[in-house]
Amino acid sequence: MSRPKILLTNDDGINATGIATLANALTSFADIYIVAPLSEMSAMGHAITISDPLKVSEIFKDGKHFGWAIGGTPADCVKLAINGSLVPKPDLVISGINQGANVGVDIIYSGTVSAAYEGTILNIPSMAISLDSFTQKDFSAAGKVAHIVAKKILKEGLPTGTLLNVNVPAGDFDSFKSICISPQGSGTYSENFDRREDPRKRVYYWLSGTRQYENSDPNLDENAVRAGHVTITPLHYELTNKAFLTPLESWKLKLR
Repeated sequence: MSRPKILLTNDDGINATGIATLANALTSFADIYIVAPLSEMSAMGHAITISDPLKVSEIFKDGKHFGWAIGGTPADCVKLAINGSLVPKPDLVISGINQGANVGVDIIYSGTVSAAYEGTILNIPSMAISLDSFTQKDFSAAGKVAHIVAKKILKEGLPTGTLLNVNVPAGDFDSFKSICISPQGSGTYSENFDRREDPRKRVYYWLSGTRQYENSDPNLDENAVRAGHVTITPLHYELTNKAFLTPLESWKLKLR
């Protein structure tokens, strides 16, 4: 029996520790192909490059082929890898392991999740995986979670148009309480734009913000992962608010 083919990407860049850890965690049962941004592309959302060429560089580590670095976004990487035949057609796309959770409103902005969305759009089962820490540099526990979930996706499959968004708590694997199937949270940010001037007196702004959590439901992804659970949230890119279709029709909007 042939081994499954897994395409790995991320938004932290091809040299990030998370993607190397992910590759090591999966290589025991799958053939791994890495196509990732040349540099960090965090919070790029689902941006794609249409006005400039995409430059491709082969990356070697310890004298061996590691992957392909793309001068573009995470979604570009998946598009080029699959539609550009840069690697064999994968059985699974995994984006991560991201430094920092992707929960609540973060999902909209996340380049990590958007790369997995792109895999789903291209009809490849896909998942995103993130570590709920900006300081922990050991991704091995998240790699073990990726191993478990990836093997299950390959066995069970996913519904058309659906991806899995996985968030892993900080800490060691043995400290995790459970796997929690969680709805997306609704937490947002209290944002500030710090107005500054450069040495030439030109004005610029620097965005900062404080995370605001929705604390009413402990099962929401953002709350469950903070409480020590691995969270898995099924997502889809079909955005129609179907419950509002009929009320909207009652507006009886007319051009004339």
